[in-house]
Amino acid sequence: MTELHAEHVRQAIVEHTRQLAASAAAAGPDAAVPTTPGWTITDLVRHLGQSQHWVAEIIERRITDPALLPTEMAVLPDDARQWQAWLSQSAQRISSACGDDALDAPVFNAAGDKRSGTRFWMSSALNEAVIHGFDAANAAGRPVDIRPDIAAALISNHLTMLTSPTWEMQRSESAHAIRGTGQTLQWLATDTADQAGAWLVERRPDGATWHHATRQADVTVTGPAQSLLLALTRRLPLTSQEATHISIDGDTGLAQHWLDSTAHASG
Repeated sequence: MTELHAEHVRQAIVEHTRQLAASAAAAGPDAAVPTTPGWTITDLVRHLGQSQHWVAEIIERRITDPALLPTEMAVLPDDARQWQAWLSQSAQRISSACGDDALDAPVFNAAGDKRSGTRFWMSSALNEAVIHGFDAANAAGRPVDIRPDIAAALISNHLTMLTSPTWEMQRSESAHAIRGTGQTLQWLATDTADQAGAWLVERRPDGATWHHATRQADVTVTGPAQSLLLALTRRLPLTSQEATHISIDGDTGLAQHWLDSTAHASG
């Protein structure tokens, strides 16, 4: 993740996993998770812990061949009172796996882009902890505070995933839907420095692209980085009361179409 130092990413994975565990305990195992329809808190905790153990194993074993990816998943403890310790263990494991010596080691990159495998998985793990941390907090009625630099880094990661070779192969319907004839979308964070909080998306006939830039666009969506991240990941409706910190200048329908066409396959 280029926007954040690796140590900051490792610390954030652990901290946001801790916050998710606290929210899960407050909500209770059977609580519904409104922002991941059909899921309960149990599903959310199982998904995050298993994902973290799974990714840690990929990096620990320096797996480069996708045919050799782990097939066994960690087992969620039956006793919910053990979940916080279980999640702490999974977060610490992936943090340790992503040490400096692993950052540029040969590891499979599921996005198929130019990042090293470990850097890809670090971004993915942070995204999972932060976004699902919001899901758990929302289910428990607890507030969420995502640092602007973390939110901005995850917006960059989100756009990188949507324009990656793997997204084109595995989510071709989405990749084709966000093509266009030159339409532009500007996402501007109000609480980040320089152009680290400015993302310009161009919908081209051969695929969508993005880069850090500030310029006139067909639609400009402005707000705190946390609000933009939660809108882009479909956790907050773009024009809802919850998104009151967001302002839209230009073609709102263009921005909404982008969101409608870029949902991930799972929560």
